[in-house]
Amino acid sequence: MPKRIRLTRRFPAAMTEDGYRRLRKLSGEAQMSEGDFLSFLFENFDSVTDTDNFTHRLRLWQAALTEQRD
Repeated sequence: MPKRIRLTRRFPAAMTEDGYRRLRKLSGEAQMSEGDFLSFLFENFDSVTDTDNFTHRLRLWQAALTEQRD
């Protein structure tokens, strides 16, 4: 029997405009709602990301956030 998909959590999330536009574009291409697409991404995170590239991009993002807050 296939796994039943239940949406059990809702949380307020803030996104940049660029991030939200990208989410809408990708979810539209996949013909999914934004919430369903985010669930898919997080459930399959390791298979849809390059770990080394992700770590590098995360450090750059964190550095940019630190600069903006100072």
